Amino acid sequence: MDTFKRLLQYSRPYWWRILIAAIASIGVGSMDGAFAYLVEPVLKKIFSEKDTAVFILLPFGVILLFVVRGVCRFVNDYFIRTAGQLAVQDVRNEIYHKNMYLGLRFFNRHPTGVLMSRVLNDVNIMQEGVASIITGVFRDGFSAASLLGVIFYRNWQLALISFTVLPLTIYPAQKIGRRIKNLSKESQGKMGDIASILQETFSGVKVIKAFGLEGREIEKFFTRNREYYFFMRKSIKYEALSTPVMEFITSFGVAAVIWVGGSYVMSGKMTASEFFSFVTAMVLAYNPVRKLINSYNVAQRSIGAGERVFEIIDEKREIVDAPDAMTLAKAQGDVEFNGVSFRYQDDNVLDNVNLRAKKGEIIALVGPSGGGKTTLVSLIPRFYDVTEGTVFIDGIDVRRVRLDDLMRQIALVDQETILFNDTIANNIRYGKPAAADAEVTAAAQAAFAHEFIMDMPDGYGTNIGDRGVRLSGGQRQRICIARAILKDAPILILDEATSALDTESEQMVQNALNNLMANRTTFVIAHRLSTILHADRIVALENGGIVEEGSHDQLLAKGGLYKKLYHMQFQG
Repeated sequence: MDTFKRLLQYSRPYWWRILIAAIASIGVGSMDGAFAYLVEPVLKKIFSEKDTAVFILLPFGVILLFVVRGVCRFVNDYFIRTAGQLAVQDVRNEIYHKNMYLGLRFFNRHPTGVLMSRVLNDVNIMQEGVASIITGVFRDGFSAASLLGVIFYRNWQLALISFTVLPLTIYPAQKIGRRIKNLSKESQGKMGDIASILQETFSGVKVIKAFGLEGREIEKFFTRNREYYFFMRKSIKYEALSTPVMEFITSFGVAAVIWVGGSYVMSGKMTASEFFSFVTAMVLAYNPVRKLINSYNVAQRSIGAGERVFEIIDEKREIVDAPDAMTLAKAQGDVEFNGVSFRYQDDNVLDNVNLRAKKGEIIALVGPSGGGKTTLVSLIPRFYDVTEGTVFIDGIDVRRVRLDDLMRQIALVDQETILFNDTIANNIRYGKPAAADAEVTAAAQAAFAHEFIMDMPDGYGTNIGDRGVRLSGGQRQRICIARAILKDAPILILDEATSALDTESEQMVQNALNNLMANRTTFVIAHRLSTILHADRIVALENGGIVEEGSHDQLLAKGGLYKKLYHMQFQG
């Protein structure tokens, strides 16, 4: 019920649409009731009193009745469904907004495809449920109420007989509905697996083809798709079972009415036209009642999807502003790690790290994979919060700085060149959305990207495709560097910025990086030691701790980890 109430709360801002739909529902219900009620007097006028005027006007009256009913049904459907669509649009906006502000730890736990499935598939199922619930409550509810009024008006004894069986439908409806809800949650989980496979295979299609593993990926997809079918088959079975079970139970009421009503007619207690009017109303009434039961099943499926969506919406943000968070306009660029330890699960990834970078200093981080280099620099912009110790910028704990202000102090160029399906200019402008065209051009020139951009079909207005697929690796990296130059942040993080480039591209990118690093406090993570020989300090990390630091010559003289790494690369 809590999930159901939350679903309905999203419809509250659109109450006027629901009100219009409710009024139209009254029209639909009234027409159903009027049709059933008028059967008796019309038949009496035509067949008993031989009234030819009524007989002539009857077809026009039927047409008019259905025209009014059709208009009311259209208004009802349109406003109910648009209210449901707007409500679900708000849900989708909220879950996306929540996802954007959750920490990286959350995204490490949840595959991208699964999150996509919750935003798209689960919310769509919620949409069906909201529309079905509101439609069922108003239109079918009013129709059933008006027809019940006619039934009890015609003969309350027969009405009681006909609907005595309805309470018997409640238990099977609840059992079937609960089963449908559970199956819906499980099937949507399988749909999340399918979405995850699609996301992985489409983004990694080059690797799949390079290793000739199309068949394996196809088989994996077929397997997940088959598992989804198994859950959907069960759900379809229970939904298909719902209507026959309800009709079987209500058939006892119909049979009893025919037997008792027929006896009334034969004994003279009831006229044939009255009985026909009663049966018409009863048959019409069973239809909205049946729809209400089906709406209950749809609502259960919607609640199952809603529970999955609300799991994300209710997820607690790990990285938030402190109550006394302070503003930071423009940092000088001093960065200090004081007794910093960090763990993802149980084991420490970093253990009591102490390091200070002065304004404008270039700090290179080296060491074997898994040593904690990327994790260490990720603590500066608070992608994660330290488990122990403190990270300072200009002597201020980063946890006491407003997140928006903190992010403005840091520019990141990652080994994975993240570009968006947009123009080159807009990708560069990502670092400063309000930047003028001249600023974008200047940043591109500093990144040695202007020349190749101008060779593109539409220059800076060229769309580069998904993840910048229309550019080479070196070009993508220089666009990312131009983006960081435009941001003009005092602290720079370079995480393997040249690791995937050929020699020529690397030299171009390195020249661009030199422009980017000028007058900035820079942390460089590099496996290619040739790119960090002139760093102010080289810090070697292993097993989450600093094992040595100094200049290139000092560390070679020490004969420790750095010398070992250096000789492994340059032993030829």
